[in-house]
Amino acid sequence: MTDSPNDPSWLPRLGRVVVRLGPWRATALLTALVLAATVSLAAALVALGGGDVGLAVTVAATCVLLTAPVAGGVIVHLAYRLELARRRLAVAATCDELTGLPNRRHFTAGAGRVWAQCRRYDTDAALLLVDVDDFKAVNDSHGHVAGDHVLREVARVVAQALRQADLPARFGGDELVVFLPHTDPLGALDVAERIRVHVGDLRVDWHDELLKVTVSVGVAAANHTHASLDALVHDADVALYAAKQAGRNCVRCAPAPYGRAPADSSVGDRRPAGPV
Repeated sequence: MTDSPNDPSWLPRLGRVVVRLGPWRATALLTALVLAATVSLAAALVALGGGDVGLAVTVAATCVLLTAPVAGGVIVHLAYRLELARRRLAVAATCDELTGLPNRRHFTAGAGRVWAQCRRYDTDAALLLVDVDDFKAVNDSHGHVAGDHVLREVARVVAQALRQADLPARFGGDELVVFLPHTDPLGALDVAERIRVHVGDLRVDWHDELLKVTVSVGVAAANHTHASLDALVHDADVALYAAKQAGRNCVRCAPAPYGRAPADSSVGDRRPAGPV
């Protein structure tokens, strides 16, 4: 959350300074500045009037030292609390409270900007939709608190499998989304499979019981048929539905457009043998 260039308010700016310095140091600095300014002004005025400069400076300094720490402390405290509140609001506006990942709104804005750059410079990009299999069964069997804990752990594993440039987010419910800039179809499938395997290896400790979950992943690689980021999300959603229909715990890729070789003809079989 930033101030506009035309914002006349000084309190948010003071708040950022206070947070950097700390309330006590900020109060001491403010008191010193007020003291220096008041003493200098008192000395100048008395000198012009021919009075006792030393006495005037002493009185002015005493008054400032008695009042400035209290008044300055109140201002500093208000500025400090305001800045902390602004930062909490900024986090709440961009992050999902449960998983700590960016929320859907923030993802759409950030991924939209990167998508526009990929389209402009004709670079590869891909999008993943990651859905926890049978998540309702976890909530029904162990409670929603356990389900929340599982989802947090899945989000952590997904984030660890990504590069710094990749953009993960909670898309809604038990579904996560990942935008992969500068990633070709084979690279996107590799990331999706890595996520699937790492989540499958995950064991979530819940009240002395180890919970195991799997994920299905839908992959869509950007091509000339995608006029917008929403179109890419749609194709990934179709691929995710195919993964669910195939028995879950697998990766499916949206079909390549006509005239373009598929990224991996075996992608439909990226699922361990045996029952899921």
